[in-house]
Amino acid sequence: MNTAYISLGSNQGDRARYLCEAVEEIGRHEQITVEKESSIYETDPVGYTEQDKFLNMVIKVKTKLTPADLLKALQGFEHVYGRKREIRWGPRTLDLDILLYNQENIETEELSIPHPRMWERAFVFIPLMEIADSEDLPIKINRKELLGRQDREGVHVWKPKSGGDVSELTES
Repeated sequence: MNTAYISLGSNQGDRARYLCEAVEEIGRHEQITVEKESSIYETDPVGYTEQDKFLNMVIKVKTKLTPADLLKALQGFEHVYGRKREIRWGPRTLDLDILLYNQENIETEELSIPHPRMWERAFVFIPLMEIADSEDLPIKINRKELLGRQDREGVHVWKPKSGGDVSELTES
């Protein structure tokens, strides 16, 4: 079994429902098991800023799929939820990105793993740090130090995961 971390984001329609349903759909895939879910964060848009705020989260999955097949499955889920790729970093009903896949470094035309901008983007980095197991990360990091250097402006807990204390992740 392979371990992957996937980011989920939505800023159109019923954002929370799209995220929750996507997690359920991913978990129903016969070759994917959802193991952990982060809290849901409301975040300001990055890149193209003339759009609504996003809801973002990260999940940890176990899968028998190859990275390319996992990407294909995730793009299928995006399609079901009406994802359109019209504006780079633009509005979307559902955005699913593979952040990590085992300890692998993959660079193809369709896929870059680890995700190339995940360490720069608080809307990905903060929920990832909430659930990531140290042995799954591609580098040995001091979470508190890295979180201390992260600009967390525009990233706020929208719905904490059950029993989770995320205050140290979002306080400046």
